[in-house]
Amino acid sequence: MPERRPTRSLPGALRSLRTPADPGFWRSPVRGARFTAVLGIVLLAGLTLLFVTGLLSYAAYNPDLNPVNDKTPGKGLLGFYLFSWPTGPHWLYRLTQGLHVTVGIVLVPVLLAKLWSVIPRLFALPPARSVGHALERLSLLLLIGGALFQFITGLLNIQLDYLFPGSFYTLHFYGAWVFLAGFVTHTVLKAPQAVRVLRNGIPRGEPDTLAAPDPLPATLSRRGALAMVGAGSLLLLITSAGRSFDGPLRRIALLTPRGGTDPGPGPNAFQVNKTAAAVRITPADTGERWRLTVRGPAGEFRFSRAELLAMEQHSAALPIACVEGWSTSDQQWRGVRLSDLAALAGFPDRPPGVFVESLQRGGSFRKTALRDNQVRDGRSLLALEVNGAPLSPDHGYPARIIVPAAPGVLNTKWVETLTFGEL
Repeated sequence: MPERRPTRSLPGALRSLRTPADPGFWRSPVRGARFTAVLGIVLLAGLTLLFVTGLLSYAAYNPDLNPVNDKTPGKGLLGFYLFSWPTGPHWLYRLTQGLHVTVGIVLVPVLLAKLWSVIPRLFALPPARSVGHALERLSLLLLIGGALFQFITGLLNIQLDYLFPGSFYTLHFYGAWVFLAGFVTHTVLKAPQAVRVLRNGIPRGEPDTLAAPDPLPATLSRRGALAMVGAGSLLLLITSAGRSFDGPLRRIALLTPRGGTDPGPGPNAFQVNKTAAAVRITPADTGERWRLTVRGPAGEFRFSRAELLAMEQHSAALPIACVEGWSTSDQQWRGVRLSDLAALAGFPDRPPGVFVESLQRGGSFRKTALRDNQVRDGRSLLALEVNGAPLSPDHGYPARIIVPAAPGVLNTKWVETLTFGEL
């Protein structure tokens, strides 16, 4: 008979298993304090830029002007507003939001690498060894949860995939403040240590708490791992940044949407997000029966498109820039100045803000409000033509708003009513 070998008892086998709470469970030779510190410093700069440009994007919507511009409920002190959004330089929103979205995409590999580098600490026991350690763990929870939430919702918004419940603007707004709480706390606690490690390395006699105590044989150096992260970020930069530029880079922006249907050739061949069909605008809505209603102290006036074309026409070279990060180059718009329409409505000297309503049947930003400085700018138009041709249906025919430095959603298409006065 074959010899029977003794079998290990189940309790002993269980005792030999390593769990994520055991430092020996994590055996990658790449992890280490210096590796994590490099990623942390990159994220410190990048995430700070994201938060600043995100606040600027919030300001660009003129959130204190009218509830239609900012539907964030119960924002309280979190919805502070420091200044009125300017109209110059005319490419301002194109720059700030292009940076916000492009840098966010480029930081994805860095964020994932940083999370991977510190994941052993998430399972460390006991959960809190002191008040300071508990505060650090709490900040880490807010930081990681907030960062993942912000990146995921932001990337879905870029792709125009609204899979999350509720409004993107509300979710991203509150998510940003949760993330900021963790980010600031974690930075105060850990940034000095990261800088010290980068400058002087691990002090002699101190253990590298992020390094594996029993590492596997190395197949990639830490420099090689950082190079891989950098290469991933560079690839994302190349395949996403072009949506903010014209030329070859736009054609290789493979990871970002082109705005739905192809606008086709000709003067109107530049990107759109919402098509006329998508918001149920029909030829009957924009045909001969269409009239623009202008309201103000002088009364209510209705103008056909032919009557608007008979007014003094002005031109402005302005881009379209959207919250998703894409933008066009300057397009040549032509139409009636908003300030001239304000004068007809009863404000000949100092035009106030204007409340704009669209023909579109529903959806966000069917109604918007613009500030007085936006109305007064001579480049702010009720545009009737673009690049020498009438607006196409997808670009807002018979008339649309175009304002320098404003987010795309405030450049309302298919305009039906303009109400000048207190908003």
